[in-house]
Amino acid sequence: MSEETPIKSKSEITSEAKKVNSSQEEKYFLEGPRSRTKELFFTVEVLFEFIKGFRAFHFVGPCVTVFGSARTPNEHTFYEMAYNIGKKLSEIGFTVMTGGGPGIMEAANKGAKDAGGNSVGCNIELDFEQDPNPYMDKWVTFKYFFVRKVLLMKYSYAFVVMPGGAGTMDELFETLTLIQTKKISGFPVVLIGKDYWKNLTELLDDFVKNNTISEADLKLFILTDSVDEAIEHIQKNTIDKYSLKKKKKLFKHSKILGENNIQ
Repeated sequence: MSEETPIKSKSEITSEAKKVNSSQEEKYFLEGPRSRTKELFFTVEVLFEFIKGFRAFHFVGPCVTVFGSARTPNEHTFYEMAYNIGKKLSEIGFTVMTGGGPGIMEAANKGAKDAGGNSVGCNIELDFEQDPNPYMDKWVTFKYFFVRKVLLMKYSYAFVVMPGGAGTMDELFETLTLIQTKKISGFPVVLIGKDYWKNLTELLDDFVKNNTISEADLKLFILTDSVDEAIEHIQKNTIDKYSLKKKKKLFKHSKILGENNIQ
């Protein structure tokens, strides 16, 4: 009779995984409790990630965040649309913020940059497809996804959702949930690509039929194929609604915090 293979504890499995890839700290944090010391160090590290982001984006002005796939090639129609959205957002006075990577994110940053506007990004450390694109005036590379998502929303008055995959869906539904639960103001959310998102809208209609969301929740976003309609909707529901104005200095730089060289 052969010996039974001993069942390894969760902590033992995690310890072995760490030897394989020591950079996946977020993964190990989400796998369960660790020592109090490790949890404290993790909390401090997250705090400094937030501070790094706050310092970097404190002076960038009102933003619009553009979400979308990192895998969209630059010859694709969606890339061109994202470029035009970034350009037009810049022309009406917004700083364009993205996830800082290639594809749709690159296109929006490039459009803003070419229009002479501000172009910023919240990049993320990944093993693939996420080198920062070259069209940003300022960017921060984050270690933790949840920190990055907070920064992508904190400074924005509107959200444009281009075609994308699981990451884009995550960002879209988190944004809608925060607006639905009134954790953030009812800022405009614009989905670009009627045909691309048709299965999603059908699913949302099923949610309404099954009373898992209300019909009013379907009004939290608009769906369009028109860049001009998207820009008009954003302008009407941000600049006009909140009387936004471009100011040279909203906050003073702090010498104590070393902000003299932050633009």
